[in-house]
Amino acid sequence: MYNETVHKRRGIKKTTILKKTLTSLTASANIRVRFDEVDSLQIVWHGNYVKYFEDARAAFNRKYGLEYLNVYAKGYSTPIVNMNCDFKRFLKYDEEAIAHAWYVDHPGAKLILSYKIFSKNSEQLIAKGETTQVFLDHEMNLQLNQPDFYAEWRNKWL
Repeated sequence: MYNETVHKRRGIKKTTILKKTLTSLTASANIRVRFDEVDSLQIVWHGNYVKYFEDARAAFNRKYGLEYLNVYAKGYSTPIVNMNCDFKRFLKYDEEAIAHAWYVDHPGAKLILSYKIFSKNSEQLIAKGETTQVFLDHEMNLQLNQPDFYAEWRNKWL
């Protein structure tokens, strides 16, 4: 889970401790760009890639039993506290793509998913990103330790 790497750049030695590990837990969602998702340049407006990440995240949650209502029934919500997206290429109206989500293992009380969106036609990488979700109880208290159900989920799948 913890990897230490040493980078040398311009004579500077930098040590980075990686606390996250990409896993084989993955799910995908098919995308077909709709007219209302493109801008005046006839390409997908940048904010819609977040929706495509959400489609992949929802597919992941369904596949692995972490649907929002199931988590809520256990006493928690999982708001996104961090998200990033790196745009590599763009999609156009009526283009088909696939969004993949991977679970990123982390020792903390958070859910991290990594994403990649590929064009189905060219198989080129369109965008990639990551989201971080934390656990809040119903009183909106941030959970510093993994909730029991989440620890059990991790034991089952990892």
